[in-house]
Amino acid sequence: MPWRETSNPYYILVSEIMLQQTQVTTVIDYYQRFIKQFPTIQDLANATPHEVMKAWEGLGYYTRARNLHKTAKIITSRYHGRVPDHIDDLLQLPGIGRYTAGAVASLAFHQPLPVLDGNIIRVFARVFHITDNVSQNGTIRRLWTIAGEMLPRRDINPYNQALMELGALICTPRDPNCEACPVRTECQAYQLNLQLLLPVKSPKKPIPHLDVTAGIIWKADKFLITLRPPKGLLGGLWEFPGGKVEPGESLEACLEREIREELEIHIQVLSPLISVKHTYTHFKITLHTFHACYVSGEIVPHDCDEYRWIGVDELDAYVFPGADRKVIDWLKKHPRV
Repeated sequence: MPWRETSNPYYILVSEIMLQQTQVTTVIDYYQRFIKQFPTIQDLANATPHEVMKAWEGLGYYTRARNLHKTAKIITSRYHGRVPDHIDDLLQLPGIGRYTAGAVASLAFHQPLPVLDGNIIRVFARVFHITDNVSQNGTIRRLWTIAGEMLPRRDINPYNQALMELGALICTPRDPNCEACPVRTECQAYQLNLQLLLPVKSPKKPIPHLDVTAGIIWKADKFLITLRPPKGLLGGLWEFPGGKVEPGESLEACLEREIREELEIHIQVLSPLISVKHTYTHFKITLHTFHACYVSGEIVPHDCDEYRWIGVDELDAYVFPGADRKVIDWLKKHPRV
């Protein structure tokens, strides 16, 4: 893992932000491209929001990118371009919680601080046979206590790294490689053959599903894209305009209504394009896309910050969510009705 081969605090910070809620195998390529494009924290601070979002495109959870950009600006102005080495200062930076602050402080500055992410929670729950629900605050506090008590007197950096990798690569959720585990003789779950039952978590709630429409709305040889507001889900990303289907509403009627409500223009829906399934953290969608044409009206944006008429050859200059990117791939191969 490239971020394990450096002591550069900025590189470690970038990797830890990217690794929040994202698998290692996905992060590696993004991390290497990001560091190449923004080799110093000053380079990142001086970048435009669009440049940062474009470099992050496809990695998801875009609030992380916006917070990392803000953090770079704060570090450049307040700490003279040096990542702070004290956990209290790190905790004041946007998007950095106790785990990320501890990881940066211990890995980059060898501070004697514990780390506790999802992988380490799983390791501790199995090794110490913790049967309490790890989704509850009381159990998490207990695990932080264990993490602190387990810290060695020296070699904090390699210890925390090893603990992270043990959870990520060996003590995995569904198929732990217990035979390769260096602590299996001390693992109570292994001794009791309970490793697949731990950690105990709250049952997952059913993930709701939404049907959503979007239009490739043509006006001559250009089509319409809109920019989402900076805050909220997918904030600051461009998209094909549309919205959620109401009960009893046809897909075509939904698209026409959403465009009237959001942009105050009239369109004619022409033909289906493709339907794309996509999963977000708390819900799933099926995005139904259509070719459409502009009919009348002057655009008055209500739920977007900006709009543009562009051609297919301009799409790569903009940052789109994952679902829209799937539509773009199709559109490049089939640009018109």
